[in-house]
Amino acid sequence: MIHILVVEDERNVRKLLEAVLKREGYEVFTAEDGLKALHVLEVQHIDLIILDIMMPNMDGYEFAKELRDAGSQIPILMATAKHLPEDKKKGFRLGTDDYMTKPIDTEEMLLRIQALLRRSQIASARKLVIGKVILDYEALTVTRGDEKQTLPQKEFYLLYKLLSYPERIFTRIQLMDEIWGMQSESTDTTVNVHINRLRKRFEGYPEFELVSVRGLGYKAVRNT
Repeated sequence: MIHILVVEDERNVRKLLEAVLKREGYEVFTAEDGLKALHVLEVQHIDLIILDIMMPNMDGYEFAKELRDAGSQIPILMATAKHLPEDKKKGFRLGTDDYMTKPIDTEEMLLRIQALLRRSQIASARKLVIGKVILDYEALTVTRGDEKQTLPQKEFYLLYKLLSYPERIFTRIQLMDEIWGMQSESTDTTVNVHINRLRKRFEGYPEFELVSVRGLGYKAVRNT
């Protein structure tokens, strides 16, 4: 199931968006401001964020900047009453992926969400096919022919992330922030341990490999 975080300080709007998204089959998490949203990201894997701008404690601009500065590439759809061109430009400069103005047309919002998920290679089917290998996000399984492995959640998310963006280098900190959460007490050596486990699991799979890039991090190489 795709996980969406709604960051909105107006209770009625937050409840409306939550209801609309749940009706479409999304798993929905909510936060009243940017600070609370960061706490959600610490403990929960999120696929897309719907973000208001004008909020107490930490507004949408600050939140988007902090997220991007940390290396997170989670798609962000800003949904706000601020509609001037300079507002939109500021949002895009800070790393927003799309922008809607209030009052929100929920049908349009759903279409924009689908487009953002497609762009980020998180398709509704939630499967990656690499030659004979199939990664099923819902089941946390990797299947090759008659062989099926069910992975621990973090291992699967790490593998899925790297294989979704072949040849792209991710730093250990980027992977820690996105898979384990920005405020996780785990260290970046946790990534090393999980990478080594994945390599051992799939050492006989010619379809892909996980490569260390010295001084930078890791990338996936797809051979099909």
